[in-house]
Amino acid sequence: MSAPTATADAEPMNRRQTLEALSGLLLVLFVAMLSSTVVSTALPKIIGALNGSQTQYTWVVTATLLTATATTPIWGKLADLFNKKLLIQVAIVVFLAGSVAAGFAHSAGQLIAARAFQGIGVGGLQALVQVAIAAMIPPRERGRYNGYLGGVMALATVGGPLLGGLIVDTSWLGWRWCFFVGVPVAVIALILLQVTLHLPTARRDNVKIDYLGATLIAAGVSLLLVWISFVDDSFAWLSWQTGAMVGGSVLLLALAVLVESRAAEPVVPLEIVRERTTALAILGSLAVGMAMFGGAVFLGQYFQIGRGYSPTEAGLLTIPMMAGVLLSSIVAGRLITASGKIKPYIVAGSVILVAGFALLGTIDHETSLVLVGAAMFVVGVGVGMTMQNLVLAVQNTVTLKDIGAASSTVAFFRSLGGTIGVSVLGAVLARRVTDRITHDLAAAGIPTSGGSGGSTLNLAALPEPVRNIVRAAYGDATGHIFLISAAIAVVGILAALLLKPVTLRSSLDLPDTARSVAVAADAVDGAPAFDEVAVDVTGPGERARR
Repeated sequence: MSAPTATADAEPMNRRQTLEALSGLLLVLFVAMLSSTVVSTALPKIIGALNGSQTQYTWVVTATLLTATATTPIWGKLADLFNKKLLIQVAIVVFLAGSVAAGFAHSAGQLIAARAFQGIGVGGLQALVQVAIAAMIPPRERGRYNGYLGGVMALATVGGPLLGGLIVDTSWLGWRWCFFVGVPVAVIALILLQVTLHLPTARRDNVKIDYLGATLIAAGVSLLLVWISFVDDSFAWLSWQTGAMVGGSVLLLALAVLVESRAAEPVVPLEIVRERTTALAILGSLAVGMAMFGGAVFLGQYFQIGRGYSPTEAGLLTIPMMAGVLLSSIVAGRLITASGKIKPYIVAGSVILVAGFALLGTIDHETSLVLVGAAMFVVGVGVGMTMQNLVLAVQNTVTLKDIGAASSTVAFFRSLGGTIGVSVLGAVLARRVTDRITHDLAAAGIPTSGGSGGSTLNLAALPEPVRNIVRAAYGDATGHIFLISAAIAVVGILAALLLKPVTLRSSLDLPDTARSVAVAADAVDGAPAFDEVAVDVTGPGERARR
């Protein structure tokens, strides 16, 4: 295969152009996150209007995470081979199509299918935005920009639930606008990126895309997640269905590893995954994803079903968590840029995250909202200090030409953890709620033969005594899944402690790589602010490790 040739398809970006392009990328990241957060508080009403069940409630979230997870490494690898800007725009178009389809859904099944298609675009956006930023800003400077990422994350996660609540509470809008509302924002992002983003393209001759490896990874992960979603509900843990699904998933993923080890352009380069920092960041991201997505996705359900608040009120009640994310990401990002050290902040964030989930594990349907808000703030601080910095730690260890595969690999495992977390915790919640409702209905002398109390989230259709029992069941069961989230997040602490203490580099590419291809690096870099691209400022110790 021919060596890659770096060619700029536009004038080099100066600092002002970099900030302009960053604004477009952050808008893309915002609309991708908004697609999930805007439905978080609205989902109980959406599923109620479509007469869906608790299983379908979970799958509306899981479907997007599943397809986003399966396609993230593919998008990332494509970014190392083709025009990053064009790929981002393609991902936006896919996202737009999925959003429109979800808005026109007339059943829970149609909504789940549309959200699955939308997830393909989300997978591209969450991987490619990180890749594009890494192609513009050196790792050490990137710590400062993590504050902007944290701000976008906080705005989308606070504004999304609030916006979703307002939409479903406004009679002349309706829940369908929870999906339509992201369309104009995505269109604006598409136009803004066309005008402001000018990244060089690494053109390669005889490019070979590993279609077989990508198919095997997507199939193996999807089959595993389908099993997680249905086990102990539709069939037993020890059953032929479990054997077929788990065995098939293991076989597919084993074949994927074999294919990836021999492919000329593997989707997930195994030499990157085997590197210590990357491996530990993957483990940490897996744990953070399981805890964060798996726990936080049920907060809207807790406030509405367990506590009886409206969707708008539930959105407002999530503000403490996002305040923690915003504050910690900005402060930690600036401290990381100033010192060049990243491990202490990842370790501290991991510990804080576990503490926050442990506090949330004590809640029930009568817990003081002050205590719930304080616990959510602590969780937000932990998320803000860990999530983006784990990606940054990996980006610091790889060459610029592999930044797409490395970034998307971490995002892949974080999404995988989130999907597993949502599926597993959703199944645990559904089982505990069903058992509690059955027990309390029997204790109250209410017939349980219909079982409708636990099969629908449309509380307005239930008699008041049953409605109260359902609320208490959901409120009390939610604390249990946060305890499980805390236990899972402990793995993140162990991974963070084992990370090597390193100083972030101040060059776009690894110094040795940049020095050997100085002319090409200058063509790729181009920005006056990054003239030191070929200068190693990290000291002899880090050079020796490299």
